[in-house]
Amino acid sequence: MRNLLLETAGVLAFFISIAHGVLGETKIFARAQIEPPPARRLMRLVWHCSAVAWGSLAILLFFAPRFEGARDSIVAVSVVTYGFGAIANAWATRGRHIGWMALAVVVGLAVAGR
Repeated sequence: MRNLLLETAGVLAFFISIAHGVLGETKIFARAQIEPPPARRLMRLVWHCSAVAWGSLAILLFFAPRFEGARDSIVAVSVVTYGFGAIANAWATRGRHIGWMALAVVVGLAVAGR
């Protein structure tokens, strides 16, 4: 059961990272007026860097049950990373964004699967 919880946390986190990248591109950067153009490009790359990092960590979380020696470390790093994301998102949006709730579920699943 613990393994299933970690795998579920990994799958959910992976979909969150994809949604973060796609929605950022289609909803935020499609409307954002960022000047000069190099600053716009930098903001886009930083945005997608977080999506890639979250996706990479999600893959580790999914495979954590197969790496018993690294399981606790993967869970700890995931809890810190997704936990910070959840808190920052909730604070920045005053709780009116679904992202913090989804990240909090990932944290809960990861802790339960530890």
